[in-house]
Amino acid sequence: MNRALPVVHLRVPTDEDAFAWHRVFDHPDVMEFHGGRSAELSVYEELTARQRRHDAEFGFCLWTVLDEEKRVIGFTGAQPWPHEWGPRGEVEIGWRLGREYWGRGYVTAAARATLDRVRAAGVAGVVAMVNSRNERSIAVTGRLGMELAETFTSPTSDQFGHCYRLAL
Repeated sequence: MNRALPVVHLRVPTDEDAFAWHRVFDHPDVMEFHGGRSAELSVYEELTARQRRHDAEFGFCLWTVLDEEKRVIGFTGAQPWPHEWGPRGEVEIGWRLGREYWGRGYVTAAARATLDRVRAAGVAGVVAMVNSRNERSIAVTGRLGMELAETFTSPTSDQFGHCYRLAL
């Protein structure tokens, strides 16, 4: 049985969203595949500023996700792959939600909106780089119609991962 996805709103991150992201991501489960511990506020301040530049330059970014009541619950979106290894030159989609919002369909709804927006921006295809142990994100890639293209080991963490691809 397919349930209806929740309504989500995406916006270009504001300065204030750095504080909101810092707060909603401050949970060990959320950070399990992102270094294992909460990031400093300065990380989110730099990230939100970079996403505003991406939106201005490319027409897409990691957008702040708001729920039906306009509460910040995380981010989703796309950005050029930022590392020297992996799918250099490609656009990566990604998502992260506060722990209390897991399991409700928010990521799938927001990621589908992301695909619509990057397609409208002229992006021909996207990748998703996912830790091989992250079953929840792997399930999202399947709901988006992405296919496993390759496996990799992250040179920065020695973690094993999967690269999923989707032609738009």
